[in-house]
Parts: sequence; structure tokens; C-alpha cells
Amino acid sequence: MRQKLQEEIEIPLGVSCETAGRFIKCTKEDITLMREIENSEIEAKVSDSKIVLTCSKGNRTHNMIMQSLVAHIKNLFIGLQEKFTYTLEACNVHFPMTLKVEGTQLSINNFLGEKIPRYAAIMPGSNVEIKGQKITVVSYDIALAGQTAANIEKATKVRNRDRRVFQDGIYIVTKPRRSS
Repeated sequence: MRQKLQEEIEIPLGVSCETAGRFIKCTKEDITLMREIENSEIEAKVSDSKIVLTCSKGNRTHNMIMQSLVAHIKNLFIGLQEKFTYTLEACNVHFPMTLKVEGTQLSINNFLGEKIPRYAAIMPGSNVEIKGQKITVVSYDIALAGQTAANIEKATKVRNRDRRVFQDGIYIVTKPRRSS
């Protein structure tokens, strides 16, 4: 049964929000984060100190999408307060791999003794720091940090070998808000 759905999200102090078409834009000091509303039936507007999401003819699917959007907006607010950090660790048993940041890519050399380096894309808006075998991905946007960490982990996937023997790779060790 279709019904009107409405969700209100409180805007924290010091954060200014505005809607521009299908986007919600949140700003605090010099940090600006945006999130797209991908469903055309959900509308967002800023009133007083709240973001109001409405869907005039919503069903269960629209309710799920709206709850996901509420979580994304809350992550925007958390990202404006502090950066999201992913920690990855390079594990090598057979050959020592070398890691290097080259512009918008992470270069992984000598992985499993391969002569051709592997590359992982670094999303714009996220920083990658390498200290020995530890890799730290930091961003204000949790989606960009998570995608960069996933790209790095996926670049070292082992194919056509026994995973029990060849355990080399780069693996996510800690995620944001789950480190304790």
C-alpha cells in the first residue's frame, strides 16, 4: 500500500546545508560534501535546522531507500566533524612487494614476483599514506575512503593459485567506527 513517507534529520551546529536539484550539499568551514538523491520520487528540502525527506507515494522499497539516504546524510555530518580512516596491511610470504603512490594511483611492484606492476585507483578526495607495510586511507567522505580501500585490496587478488599457500596481498585491517 502506497503512503506518504517523511523523515527529518537534525542538522548539527556549525553545519550549513542546501539542496541543489538532486544533490544535498553540506558545508562546515572549508569542507564541502555532497550526496546525490538517486531516486526521483524522493524529494529533499532544508527547513529551519532540519533536512526533510519526503516521498508522496512510497512503498516498502522507497522506505528502504529513504532509510539508506538518512544514513548517508548522517555520515556526511560525521565526515564534517572528523575524517574517516581505513587501515590496510600488506602481507607477503613469497616475494617482498613495494608500494608507491603515483598521482592518482597506488603502484604495487613485485607482487608474487610479477614483473609488471599492479595499480589501484585512488579516488579524488582521499589521501593514501604508506609507512612500511601499513597503508592508511583518509577522507572526509566515507564512500571515497571505502572505495579507495576496496580498490587497493582488490588489486592484489590472487588468481589461479591455491589461496591457502599464496596468502600474499593487501588486506583491510580496521574500518572507521569499528576500530575499538
